[in-house]
This record gives sequence, structure tokens and C-alpha cells, in this order.
Amino acid sequence: MAVTFSDLHTEEGVKSVEEHLAGKTYISGDQLSVDDVKVYAAVPAKPSDAFPNASKWYECVASHLAKSFPGKAVGVQIGGSAAAAPAVEAEAPAAAADDDDDIDLFGDETEEEKKAAEEREAAKKDTKKPKESGKSSVLMDVKPWDDETDMKKLEEAVRAVEMPGLLWGASKLVPVGYGIKKLTIMLTIVDDLVSPDNLIEDFLTSEPNNEYIQSCDIVAFNKI
Repeated sequence: MAVTFSDLHTEEGVKSVEEHLAGKTYISGDQLSVDDVKVYAAVPAKPSDAFPNASKWYECVASHLAKSFPGKAVGVQIGGSAAAAPAVEAEAPAAAADDDDDIDLFGDETEEEKKAAEEREAAKKDTKKPKESGKSSVLMDVKPWDDETDMKKLEEAVRAVEMPGLLWGASKLVPVGYGIKKLTIMLTIVDDLVSPDNLIEDFLTSEPNNEYIQSCDIVAFNKI
């Protein structure tokens, strides 16, 4: 529904703004808009303390405008003379003069306003989309019991562990001494689905994999 203010140069007109601003900070919405500027331009001076809502709003708009127009203002008064007015204007119906004080807050949107509205709608849709869970890259050392452990079967046991959010990557055997080698392997996990600690305790070092795997260590852990 369109909101219209009339005769804002009169006390009655300012009263209508006062009532409209009850419980509000701005004329439309929760941010300063072109509606506020339109109404501000039509109010000739800061409303008195008898209109606390309108007075506070007027100061707020004035403050924003001062930031946008930093030049020094000396004050301007705009007047008119009936004698200087063209004859055609003198013959115009009184209703035409009244239109000057009528402010339609729901006129045609500018391109900037349309673009801003589209961006707000797009932002709302984005917040409704489920957020993708983060991923991490993990470097793990898998250690055998001794030098007699079959490292090929050990790696097969490791890669046989499957679960949602787990992807095994490249691996290599690294000598650790006394003829013993450890398996160093990369894996990528979805953080909300896979816990490295649970992976080690519940799968890699538990039966039947503990026949080959003595222990596992996280060497590196990086968010992707």
C-alpha cells in the first residue's frame, strides 16, 4: 500500500510523519533510503521536541547527508512571488499546488534500487542453501609390527577401509631402521563425516587390521 504524506510544511503534516515513525528508525525498511531523502526534503526544518520520533529521524538523515555532501553549507531559503509567477500557473487548479506536498513513496524504482533488491533476494537464497562441509588433507604414517610384516598386505588392509567422506591417495614405503619400513599415505576426508582419531582406533588398529598394523600417526593435517 502506498504511503503518502501531505502538507509537510505544516504541524499537521509533521504529525503524520511522527505517527508513521513510531517504532521505526527510517521511513521505509531498516536502512536509509531514497524515501527518507524525499520526505526530508519536504520538511522545511527540524521538527520540534513535540515530535520526538520525527526530530530524531530528521537529525539522522541530516547526519547521513552531511557525510555524502561534505561541502560547507551557509543556508538557503527558497521563496516565491505570486506576481512573478506565469499567468498560466495562476490559473491552475488548487489541486495541482497540493500535489507538490504529496509524496508517493512507492514510485517507479530506479535501476540502482532494482539492482539492490535483486542482490538482497540472491543473498537470501544463498543463505537457504546447505553449506558444504569443509575438507582436510591428512598425511599418515602406518607402522607394522616388525620387519617380517607383509607391507603389501598392510597397505591392502589400509585401503580396504571405506566410508563416506574418505578418499585414500598416494603412498610410499619409508625405511625406519633395522629392516623395518612404514607406510606413509595421503588421504582426503570430509570433516563432518570422518574423524581421523576414530578412523585409526575403530578401523586401522582394530581387528582384523591389527594383524598387520601396530600403530598409526598423523604426520600432517591441513584444511583444504
